[in-house]
Amino acid sequence: MDLDPGLAALRAPGGFFPLRAAAGPPRALPTLAEVYAGRPGHVHGDPLDFRVRKVAAALRAPEPRTAASVAHLGLAARLWSVALGCAALYGRLPALDPGRLHWDPDASAPDDLWLPEVIPSGRAGDPAALADAVLRGHLVPLAAAVRARHRLAPGLLRGNAASALASAARTLEQWARAHGRPEVAARTRTLTTGLFADPLLVGTGTLTGTAFRRRSCCLYYRVPGSGVCGDCCFTRPPRSSPRAASG
Repeated sequence: MDLDPGLAALRAPGGFFPLRAAAGPPRALPTLAEVYAGRPGHVHGDPLDFRVRKVAAALRAPEPRTAASVAHLGLAARLWSVALGCAALYGRLPALDPGRLHWDPDASAPDDLWLPEVIPSGRAGDPAALADAVLRGHLVPLAAAVRARHRLAPGLLRGNAASALASAARTLEQWARAHGRPEVAARTRTLTTGLFADPLLVGTGTLTGTAFRRRSCCLYYRVPGSGVCGDCCFTRPPRSSPRAASG
């Protein structure tokens, strides 16, 4: 299937998958390249710091690094959902360069991403293309930007990247099976298996189909009234310091 100007196929799974495309943003929004580079000057100052503060207030997070991990996980999930959805539904990827994707740090979840124009990337939607577009194009510089501001271990952020991918794959596969799209479900599983063989995701956890058990903890259990996530390395919230869970 050819990419269409509005990436309409991404609307069907809903949730984290749709991407605003070929329409102007409601106001000047930073590109993700600017976010990763830590360039202030937008209406919210430093967009990443603003987002972490917004998440912290919404969750009543006890410490900034918990909110930073949750914010990182949310944006990673959006990026994986868009790219994996395109690869599974269209068989190819649009150009999703950080300099082209705009982000609204003040939006509610899921993160609001905007692409001014859909341009084919020239690459088929295979695991290598997805890894280049999302892992290396976005999640490596995003992790660096988060770690420059907050004390989060690289292993935690790699675990977030893996968890976000598994969640996107699970949602897409379930939607595809429920709507009579077995070829999309099969493609999703094949792509996900290939991506988990990438050196940046190897060792982050155990993938069984699209079910995932990570080796690290995102720290969400520290949010008041929460428990552990479904893919957490813990079966119950630990009583000791979360530092041991962040590696």
